[in-house]
Amino acid sequence: MDVNAVPQEGNATQGGHRKAMYAKDANGRMVLAPSAGWEAEEIVTSHAVETIHAQAEQARERVKAGVSSPLEFWMYERRMDVPLLSQTSGFWQWRVKRHLLPGNFAKLSLKQIERYSDALGISPAALQKLP
Repeated sequence: MDVNAVPQEGNATQGGHRKAMYAKDANGRMVLAPSAGWEAEEIVTSHAVETIHAQAEQARERVKAGVSSPLEFWMYERRMDVPLLSQTSGFWQWRVKRHLLPGNFAKLSLKQIERYSDALGISPAALQKLP
């Protein structure tokens, strides 16, 4: 993409901020160029955020029904999935999946709860219940 072709349409999901994009300058070198974003990016980002909010609400209902642990709700609320929560908490993915079950979550030690709460950026007490 040429420096003069970098999108400047604007993107409400960026909150008025600009982002850097790679583009070719007049000499054919790759340089960083500021971009205000474009409409297609805004649509895709908005759709992704709506999907994550829907997943969080579905998880909330599963927690209320006793089918899932509060960990699932907080995972989606913090815009994470199992692989990302696994990576940030240091637990294997299969263990994170087990901890999404209410019985297994109830057996977690305080140290394990603290690992999850650190990864999610909430207190251990908040992690153990719905907001």
